[in-house]
Amino acid sequence: MSTLEFLFFVLLFIVFYTYVGYGILLWILVKIKQNFLFPYDTDEQDKEICRHKDNTALPEITLFITAYNEEQVVDKKMRNCHELDYPKEKLHIVWVTDGSNDHTNEKLKVYPDVTLLSIPERKGKTAAINRGMRFVTTPLVIFTDANTFINPQAVREIVKCFDHPRVGCVAGEKRVDMHSTGGAASGGEGLYWKYESWLKKLDYQLYSTIGAAGELFAIRTPLYEEMPEDTLLDDFMLSLRIAMKRYTIAYCDTAYALESGSADMKEEEKRKVRISAGGLQSVYRLKELLNPLHYGILSFQYISHRVLRWSVTPVALFLLLPLNILLAACSENRLVYLLFLLLQSAFYAGGFYGCYLSAKSVKNKLLYIPYYFLFMNINVIKGFFYLKRHTGGTWEKAHRA
Repeated sequence: MSTLEFLFFVLLFIVFYTYVGYGILLWILVKIKQNFLFPYDTDEQDKEICRHKDNTALPEITLFITAYNEEQVVDKKMRNCHELDYPKEKLHIVWVTDGSNDHTNEKLKVYPDVTLLSIPERKGKTAAINRGMRFVTTPLVIFTDANTFINPQAVREIVKCFDHPRVGCVAGEKRVDMHSTGGAASGGEGLYWKYESWLKKLDYQLYSTIGAAGELFAIRTPLYEEMPEDTLLDDFMLSLRIAMKRYTIAYCDTAYALESGSADMKEEEKRKVRISAGGLQSVYRLKELLNPLHYGILSFQYISHRVLRWSVTPVALFLLLPLNILLAACSENRLVYLLFLLLQSAFYAGGFYGCYLSAKSVKNKLLYIPYYFLFMNINVIKGFFYLKRHTGGTWEKAHRA
């Protein structure tokens, strides 16, 4: 085997492992753990005990919402908060706003059960979280976004998870309304998050979920550490820092946050580029977590589920095509590489046609998959350049459907 052929199969393995192989390996490891190593799931017993708690035993919690110019959703979000199945005297609602120049603050002042922490200067979400957390006195805090809506049982379900002393953070499930626009933005994002939710659940069943989504997650308040104000993925950084303290991030799929998909692919691009840049930033700032000798299985999960996606794999993906063309032209095993080239060409053709249909507002869920997959990886490359010019903690919000 030539050097080029060896490189081709290494890159192919990296791409396959990142998006398919890790999920398969994770599923196998979880089955081994459940059937041979720990056949009795004590967590389920703990949950059963939790179900019979009366309201007097429930802890006080803070529902923590950061907002910037969210006047359109304030009333809907507050209705959602009031529908939560949790004792009202134990549910503290805190809104932290900075720099809002619409009617967000005026609308919030109408609600007597809201603690509003606002400043006229816009410093960004991470700065707002750092500022607001100084006023939180409850043992648990649940973070949720202003434009997402959580199910009525979410708070109780999250609180149950904290009965296990090893749990320091609980990640709720993010669900995307795939009918919000009916296009590639919501369709692709919705399919992506369904797969992500499956992986997150398996990650927790093996050891720990790798990161929480800001739409809905909770922490033990004493574990909070202030983050640099230019942090792009505050939810990911905060939750992983807690995991690095030997706590686990539990995954609670019975507590979920529903949000609309991005208005269109241009708006979705804003999100993906920022998230990719934040991923690269996180890999650098959490570089200690790359050491499996110190963090063991957590490092294995972190590298497999996150680091590869945000660093090596996109480069490997886009190197495969030119390398494949070169091998199909000059390798002795030409037929093998012609077959690979045919498969790659079909995938790219499906992605480009999916892009064309999306621009024409034509629905095709099958072609959303290659289109959204290529779209995500292109934006990881763009994220590198975004990170190089990023300063401060603010960014342009993507518009939702």
